[in-house]
Amino acid sequence: MSHRCGVRQAQKEKTRRALLDAALRLLEDQSLSSLGLREVTRAVGVAPAAFYRHFRDLSDLGVALVEESLGSLHHMIGAILAGQDGDAERIDATVAAVADHVRRYPAHIRFIARERHGGVRAVREAIAAELDRFADEVATDFCPRLSAEDWPPEDVRMLAELYVDHMVMTATAFLEAQAEHPGAAGASGASGAADVEDAVGPAGAADAAGAEDERRVAATARKQLLLISLGRHHWRDG
Repeated sequence: MSHRCGVRQAQKEKTRRALLDAALRLLEDQSLSSLGLREVTRAVGVAPAAFYRHFRDLSDLGVALVEESLGSLHHMIGAILAGQDGDAERIDATVAAVADHVRRYPAHIRFIARERHGGVRAVREAIAAELDRFADEVATDFCPRLSAEDWPPEDVRMLAELYVDHMVMTATAFLEAQAEHPGAAGASGASGAADVEDAVGPAGAADAAGAEDERRVAATARKQLLLISLGRHHWRDG
């Protein structure tokens, strides 16, 4: 009996995963508010009634995609904040991590960028809640150092929100750069390594152009974070 239950649970998880993946593919070219439930079930090859064993409706599926899209980024940025010393090191690590995340999960980032101000209220609220929680985590990391500099909690929180908004903006910029050259390999690591001249083969031109665009986005993001960092150091001077 327990074996049969395990098989059924595994099949249920497989179908749920297939529904999420199909929705992400379909959402590459449309918003969640325009997506039809039957489109998703048709893509997976299940009856529409099967959808409701996993999600209440499409907005519920959208909320699940929000949690999936932003959850892993929470852990990654948290590890950077906890593990890097010095502003320059944190800036380089953050930009490289965001670029890598976009490269690995472009459909998830596209979904967040489009639906953050989209037409499905439950999804907008879920994105706002996740980003709010993200800002809480960043503020918690900043608090010990900034409290020692007499920063009030509301200013610490404001700085954390600024960092989170910048990460979302940077992720969107990387996504747009990659969309311009869909066949290109990314090259936006912390040091801007992987020279343009290294791109070879039939897709070499696209690789070179894509790498250059990503490096440009990374350089801009680093400068912006450096500017935020410089402002932070002098915030209490007045």
